[in-house]
Amino acid sequence: MALEQNLTQPPDYGAQRRRVGRGVVTLGSFALTLFLTFLGLLAITFFIGRVIPIDPVLSVVGDRATQAQYDAAKIAMGLDRPLWQQFISYVGSVFTGDLGQSVSTGRPVIEDLSRFFPATFEMATLGILIGVALGVPLGVTAAARQGSWLDQTIRVVGLLGYSVPAFWLGLVGLAVFYARLRWVGGPGRLDIFYDGLVEPVTGMILVDSLIRGEIDIFWNAVSHIILPASVLGFFSLAYIARMTRSFMLEQLSQEFVTTARVKGLSERVVIWRHAFKPIRVPLITVVGLSYAGLLEGSVMIETVFSWPGIGNYLTTALLNADMNAVLGATLVVGAVFIAINKISDVLYRVLDPRAR
Repeated sequence: MALEQNLTQPPDYGAQRRRVGRGVVTLGSFALTLFLTFLGLLAITFFIGRVIPIDPVLSVVGDRATQAQYDAAKIAMGLDRPLWQQFISYVGSVFTGDLGQSVSTGRPVIEDLSRFFPATFEMATLGILIGVALGVPLGVTAAARQGSWLDQTIRVVGLLGYSVPAFWLGLVGLAVFYARLRWVGGPGRLDIFYDGLVEPVTGMILVDSLIRGEIDIFWNAVSHIILPASVLGFFSLAYIARMTRSFMLEQLSQEFVTTARVKGLSERVVIWRHAFKPIRVPLITVVGLSYAGLLEGSVMIETVFSWPGIGNYLTTALLNADMNAVLGATLVVGAVFIAINKISDVLYRVLDPRAR
């Protein structure tokens, strides 16, 4: 009888419409938040570019230009208009993909960024993979053996990751592993006789060399990237291991862990299946923040290793007072930071139903 009633009961279209409506509202709210955040980033980069003591007109015409040439260039660049008009024009240009012309390279900034950003992305991605692969097990091990010599050693390693300057560690790595032991390649992405042999597809030399079937170039690229990526991975490892240890200590003191041990489960099962499972969600945020930090904070590493990434590009632009390049690079780094945070939020909601 109950089955017949269920079969004859009409579907609840009102509930379906409400679910669809909530989904549309959620998606719209997410898109609006993303748009407003990006607009705020545009405002910050624009007004910082206007208040720093660098004259973008002078960087274009040079310090030997006449006043007439200076005024003509200022009008051509639109810097004679009120600040709010300049900002509206700047926002319109950004949303159409126009970030201006680079004084340093003579190319459009968007073209430069498409060439330099993949190198940073490749190195930072490998660095975060190293940091996660080593940092999470070390943090779990330190928490499981709290107070032991192993815990103290891991905590010291984490402290070194917070206190050692990146440029110093990079120079020491080059001196030891490249100059002395010859275990890795030197500065740059490839040896000079391999440079330009692989036609770029993604801009990431490891991926492009595999796509083209150039195995020798792939292994040469690995020998060059492994040291700077390991240095970046060491700094992310320190942060991830420290946070993992903190999360695990909190979980290991919970009653459900004690219950699992009383039931006779092995320590491995208790730690990885019961205690580690609840910390996966906060770890996503930690890894996301660490990854974004590697992408935006690799300036010193790229300078030390002569890595042709966005950090090196930004440094060169600052030294040359190339404001279009500086603002464009800053905008891209900020946009990537926003994107990674939003992806972390989405994964947070997927793994934790309580956050939906």
